[in-house]
Amino acid sequence: MPYYAILDENNIVTTVIAGKDENSTNWEAYYSSLLGKTCKRTSYNTRAGVHAEGDTPFRKNYAGIGYSYDETRDAFIPPKPYNSWVLVEDSCTWEAPIAQPNDGNAYIWNENTTNWEIFEIPNNGE
Repeated sequence: MPYYAILDENNIVTTVIAGKDENSTNWEAYYSSLLGKTCKRTSYNTRAGVHAEGDTPFRKNYAGIGYSYDETRDAFIPPKPYNSWVLVEDSCTWEAPIAQPNDGNAYIWNENTTNWEIFEIPNNGE
């Protein structure tokens, strides 16, 4: 089933709808005309430029509400999680300036120190 992202005037995704498959009809144009807003097809199985089922990736990422559509890259880009993170061009995803440690611990990003910190789950007095 195809999905379509509805964009506002700043190319930000406001809604994602299930729609018709493109064959003899340009459904992007149809939904755009019907809704009076720009509409772009999105692939539910595409993330970071890879299609989960091995098909051709489509527009880098499945569009979510708040994502932006970049016309030049023809890609959906998630909101930037932290000011220090940088866009990875090939995948249109965000990456921390320091790689997350891979030592079996859970980590959380601290933007104040621009570093990963071990995430400790409170034991709630037990």
